[in-house]
Amino acid sequence: MGNDIDRAGVARAYGLWAPVYDLVFGKVFDPGRQSTIEIANAIGGRILDVGVGTGLSLSDYASTTKLYGVDLSEPMLRKAQQRVRSLNLTNVETLAVMDAKNLAFSDSFFDAVVAQFVITAVPDPEATLDDFVRVLKPGGELILVNHIGAESGPRRLFELGFSPLARRLGWRPEFPWARLVNWAAKHGGVTLFERRPMRPMGHFSLIRYRKS
Repeated sequence: MGNDIDRAGVARAYGLWAPVYDLVFGKVFDPGRQSTIEIANAIGGRILDVGVGTGLSLSDYASTTKLYGVDLSEPMLRKAQQRVRSLNLTNVETLAVMDAKNLAFSDSFFDAVVAQFVITAVPDPEATLDDFVRVLKPGGELILVNHIGAESGPRRLFELGFSPLARRLGWRPEFPWARLVNWAAKHGGVTLFERRPMRPMGHFSLIRYRKS
């Protein structure tokens, strides 16, 4: 399930987005970004930011955290690296091109994994979530912000109609909550303890899991 967008297509799409990403998505996604960072800062320790993109979030993390950022798009990461240098973000340990489904980190390495607007932009969301949990310490948190698709009604129809174009732009708009419910049940090693709507218009959700 989920192999309806491909890795090369996503990398190509976000390479094209890189020059304008901050301008187009900076303000729109800011509430979700700030909410995840607030939680991650409270946890502290080693934090993995998956889909770090142009590094918009990096300067908002507490300087006491140890940040590791990964992204599939090399052009996006180049902008993140420039941001790290220009702002002298000495707490950023690593920025690396990496497939979110095959993270090159050891088991139980991170205190928190943050993935902002990532799950709908990967070919295999469930396997990707599995690897996020793998690299978390027991008791660590997986903190997601993501678009959750409508179950019915006009928005559901719009998402289905928009889907072919959205995939060319790098994500899938129809992503029902049931996929996360089913993933967590099958995985068996995580507990959901928060889901709350985010702006704009509650179409995004902040979702927190704790590893058993």
